[in-house]
Amino acid sequence: MARVFSGIQPTGELHIGNYLGAIRNWVAIQDDHHCIYSIVDYHSITVPFEKKLAASRIRELAMGLLACGVDPEKALLFVQSDVPQHTELAWIFNCVTPMGELSRQTQFKSKSEQHAESINVGLFTYPVLQAADILLYGASLVPVGEDQEQHLELSREIARKFNARFGKLFPEPRTMFSSTPRIRGLDGKAKMSKSLDNHIAVDEDEKKLRKKLARAFTDPSRVQRDDPGDPSICNIYTLHGFFSDEPTCQEIDGACRKAEIGCVDCKKKLGDTMIEHFRPIRERWAKLRAKPNEVDDVLAAGAERCRGIAHETMAKVKKKMGLTR
Repeated sequence: MARVFSGIQPTGELHIGNYLGAIRNWVAIQDDHHCIYSIVDYHSITVPFEKKLAASRIRELAMGLLACGVDPEKALLFVQSDVPQHTELAWIFNCVTPMGELSRQTQFKSKSEQHAESINVGLFTYPVLQAADILLYGASLVPVGEDQEQHLELSREIARKFNARFGKLFPEPRTMFSSTPRIRGLDGKAKMSKSLDNHIAVDEDEKKLRKKLARAFTDPSRVQRDDPGDPSICNIYTLHGFFSDEPTCQEIDGACRKAEIGCVDCKKKLGDTMIEHFRPIRERWAKLRAKPNEVDDVLAAGAERCRGIAHETMAKVKKKMGLTR
């Protein structure tokens, strides 16, 4: 089976953008791939973070991933900082990566603008650590969003440079694009994000979920209840496409265009469907919160197995480089 690596930062609540864009796919591919999933906490500290919440956010994210269906019997789940070889390999990759390659990374430019007062070397070399995350396990497939494709191309370039200089060792990982487009936030203006307060959490309670949907942006042309709408530009209808069945979507599409259904009723239907969809996930999550030690055991077991793989990789790296005594 092909080996897959993917990671997620423990920077806040697990929201439906994460779920639709990544986690649902993680669960779907774990049956027929050798999957390694990491909570990448070292990546999360490249921007300002809350020290007091760091550990609890890691555990809470792990609970969320398990509740969503990541199965430790089928996939390895671990915390990045529990496997020291990630940063060891990243340092070696720093020494084969030209400055020019990193300076062209667009995500560094955008994050530098967002965090102008705290730009650091870690943020600049973030893509190198990401390459180490992937190549440490010899992953040939990486599920990523389109915004990460430039970083993945750099991972391939780093693999090529290392192989050319020291001898072939690393595969060039291929992209597994999700069929899910980027999920817009409830404000309709940007991607869903906790920091922008335009998200719905996967474990959102029913009242809060309905309240958030009630204030969500819809088709701006529907000023009055009897104004016809265009579902193709409505974020609520987009979400219906993920959570409602095809007959319901077709019914809403036609009714919206004829002003036979208002936005309030459309949002209520979506709320009903989402509540039922996430109910079993919320229930599993609640059970995991009652047994945090079991979650810690899953992470520890995943890290132990990953350290074994990583140790073998680093032994090969050092031998290729002539660093073995």
